[in-house]
Amino acid sequence: MAVPKKKTSVQRKGLRRAGQHHKMYRKHTSKCGNCGAMNLPHCACPSCGTYKGREVFTIKERNNEEESEE
Repeated sequence: MAVPKKKTSVQRKGLRRAGQHHKMYRKHTSKCGNCGAMNLPHCACPSCGTYKGREVFTIKERNNEEESEE
């Protein structure tokens, strides 16, 4: 079994651990192939409801007439 020859310093351990957090915070968006809206990769498009060319859920349209009367 491999055993480290020297103790890992606190600074080196902190640098190694700090590199993992950058992956969690980055949010790269991509264009939807159906409608062209920006959304997160590997997620269904919130504006048209498609994922990989298939419709996953339907979007309910708002009636502007009802909102203007109220």
